[in-house]
Amino acid sequence: MKSVLALVLFTASTAIAQDTTRLSLLFMGDIMQHDSQIADAYDESTGAYNYDPCFQYIKPYVEAVDVAIGNLEVTLAGKPYKGYPQFSAPDELLVALKKMGLDVIVTANNHSVDRGKPGLERTIDMLDSFKIVHTGTFKTAAEKQRDHPLIVERLGFRLAILNYTYGTNGLPVKAPNIVNMLDTAAIAADLRLAKSLNPDAIIVFPHWGIEYQSLPSKDQKRVADVCFKYGAHLVIGSHPHVLQPMEWRKDKNQLVAWSLG
Repeated sequence: MKSVLALVLFTASTAIAQDTTRLSLLFMGDIMQHDSQIADAYDESTGAYNYDPCFQYIKPYVEAVDVAIGNLEVTLAGKPYKGYPQFSAPDELLVALKKMGLDVIVTANNHSVDRGKPGLERTIDMLDSFKIVHTGTFKTAAEKQRDHPLIVERLGFRLAILNYTYGTNGLPVKAPNIVNMLDTAAIAADLRLAKSLNPDAIIVFPHWGIEYQSLPSKDQKRVADVCFKYGAHLVIGSHPHVLQPMEWRKDKNQLVAWSLG
């Protein structure tokens, strides 16, 4: 019997022995950088950025699991590099994430279009160039139709991953680009499609909730109920920037982490 074990970062304590009946997953919360972090990553001696020290203490946990998934809440739009309110990170951030062992990146969040259409598309291009699979934002409808839901296969397991955001800070998503929005009708349809692909587990990664609130909102609960009703096994939340509780619905083997921080 196959089982999927979800390890939420900072709660994982030991690695799980690899075999063909068990798959370990690790989820990371919002990966961001502000102006001070950009400055701190700059090495004057080399004239380049180095984010490796940011992740040195969590790298062993990420490397120990079968699949590590994180939310990239910045664009890789090139210079000028900037933190809040419209993020663009140096490409070296992606270098560090790749070296750390991040396997999957979700990109639908309120900062997806901080640098407009060029920023959204360059972010996708950079992820593709590093061969990091991703979902949540798309250059075109044809690209979404081809790659959504994202299917990840590992050790004989088949995962379907879906990613949505509550909005984009009022910034427009310019055609033909697409950012997956938290529309429950669309989510239900996507989950029906995901189920038809016969995955071992369906994972929904919503960007939702209220920043710095320690408990889930009514909207979070409503969306989670829709996700579980239509077949999700794991719902892993981001955006509030603080930890919110996890809930295991044991009778149905469903897990929601309301916010990873």
